[in-house]
Amino acid sequence: MKALCWEGKYSVEIRNVPDPTILNPQDAIVKVTSAAICGSDLHLYDGYIPTMEKGDILGHETMGEVVEVGVGVKKLKVGDRIVIPFDISCGKCHHCREEEYSGCDNSNPNAIMADKLYGQSGAALFGYSHMYGGYAGGQAEYIRVPYADTNSLVIPKGIEDDKVLFLSDILPTGYMAAENCNIKRGDTVAIWGAGPVSQMAVRCAFLKGAERVIVLDHYEARLRMAALAGAETINFDECDDITEELKFLTGGRGPDSCIDAVGMEAHGHTLPASLDRVKAAVGLATDRPNALRQAIQACKKGGTVSIPGVYGGFLDKVPFGAAFGKGLTFKMGQTHTQKYMQPLLDLILAGKIDPSFVITHKLNLEDAPKGYRMFSDEKNDCIKVVLKVH
Repeated sequence: MKALCWEGKYSVEIRNVPDPTILNPQDAIVKVTSAAICGSDLHLYDGYIPTMEKGDILGHETMGEVVEVGVGVKKLKVGDRIVIPFDISCGKCHHCREEEYSGCDNSNPNAIMADKLYGQSGAALFGYSHMYGGYAGGQAEYIRVPYADTNSLVIPKGIEDDKVLFLSDILPTGYMAAENCNIKRGDTVAIWGAGPVSQMAVRCAFLKGAERVIVLDHYEARLRMAALAGAETINFDECDDITEELKFLTGGRGPDSCIDAVGMEAHGHTLPASLDRVKAAVGLATDRPNALRQAIQACKKGGTVSIPGVYGGFLDKVPFGAAFGKGLTFKMGQTHTQKYMQPLLDLILAGKIDPSFVITHKLNLEDAPKGYRMFSDEKNDCIKVVLKVH
């Protein structure tokens, strides 16, 4: 089959690789119909996530048609059309029973790698390094889905892929980011970044009852997309002091909650941001947490900082004294995707949200390398790339 493979920093290409097969009775084989390129994939493309190996198949936003099931699969049948969550969960361990699916104890065969870096391993992830299990991703013609009964959502007939594909990641991630804010009616939520997860978080924050959502970025097309949902916007290239601007907009108090939807490759014009770029370039830092610093400084006393943006290592110059002094609550982590897929599908079917608005480019699988280059280099106009496979 054809699959998009990681070849090294800033290098991906289509390869012919062996078709996946059933390895465990709980597996299913899925013929991929649509996949997407995620902002998290750019962390792999940019070389920030360790334990990638040449030839690894990328992709964790995937849907398609079941073509084969193992004898232990009970809920799925051949011909079912499913969305596949990006995180892989066993469905039976303590964390899965508590609906903390991204904390699954059993899905990562390489848990010892993450144990050494993080103290404990979370769930395995599709197409996202050997530290997260080494599972082949979904930017391919076929994908093996382990624990298939847990890691799938059957889609009713008659719904086009574009409306439901993002149940695999960015819609649940945006929803959980908003949920983690503990939003009360009338709240103001500030969101750093206007990429795909942020766009979902904007809409989910309003669904949760926020009165105002303020989005910060420097790409005008992305800010315009957020404004279409009713968000106020700030171009940080045109703002001397983000914290003071947000205080001004909130009567001196600061936002009730702040969402860092940027993560480890944040941009900025401050001295710490410049130091981040230099240190990361020479291997002295793993992450560039400029957005997180600003969120901590800007958030109101007693507020919440929600972090769906991916971080990979050890952060420099984080103002933890400010977080302590203001009594902030932090909520973060990989999304418990399986928990949210069905409720969000219900919202889609009810017409309350249509995630397809975020798609700006559609390409064939063969053009995926071009898609990565566009998504990396043309962030103003290229907001979300969907790959059509079969």
